[in-house]
Amino acid sequence: MNAVVRDVMTPTVITVEKDTPFEVIAAALRQHRVSAFPVVDEADEVIGVVSESDLLAKLALGLQDDAVVPGMITGILRREQLHKAHAVTAADLMTSPAYTVLPEDTVETAARIMYLRNVKRLPVVDSGGGLAGIVSRADVLAVYSRTDADIAEEIRTGILAFEAPANPGILDVSVTAGVATIVGRPQTREQGHAIIGRARHVQGVVAVRDRLDYPVPGPERFDILASFPID
Repeated sequence: MNAVVRDVMTPTVITVEKDTPFEVIAAALRQHRVSAFPVVDEADEVIGVVSESDLLAKLALGLQDDAVVPGMITGILRREQLHKAHAVTAADLMTSPAYTVLPEDTVETAARIMYLRNVKRLPVVDSGGGLAGIVSRADVLAVYSRTDADIAEEIRTGILAFEAPANPGILDVSVTAGVATIVGRPQTREQGHAIIGRARHVQGVVAVRDRLDYPVPGPERFDILASFPID
């Protein structure tokens, strides 16, 4: 299995336009119980994202006069946040350009963007920039719902059988609660390390327990210079 964004995204997306009023966005967030909406233009292309945190700035800061906000807080808050506190439309609130992913991107790519950019949802766009869906943190974490049997089968057939085709059964794996335990005797230490590394990247694997019986290291390799008899 190599799940991509298309496999886990929600294809039906609620959007707003750049002139959608603040109160309409706030009501829609409550009604649909989501944390963010893509902002689209007339061609249905994503031009930004407006989130609940963008709206929260008005409640936290917008009711105060800038002059009476404590100096330390004013120094810490970014100008963009103060601007959003006085926003009235999606165009004023949205983060632009939006962080997006393609349907063909892996779920790991989406998860990495969410983690590094601290966002909960990503619009999914096609090659032309048109909106194709939306993917959430819960969606990408769905890879961990794979059964232990499915994970073990992928490791056994996709990794272990490939590494030891002439000796089936010399390497094996068991999976419990997403934790893969790999046993057997690899031909070399390098092969064993490669197997463990590849198993860690199988979708749904929580951790890998290395229980391989590694060959005892032999003597250090060295080169012997050729010598020729002198005539």
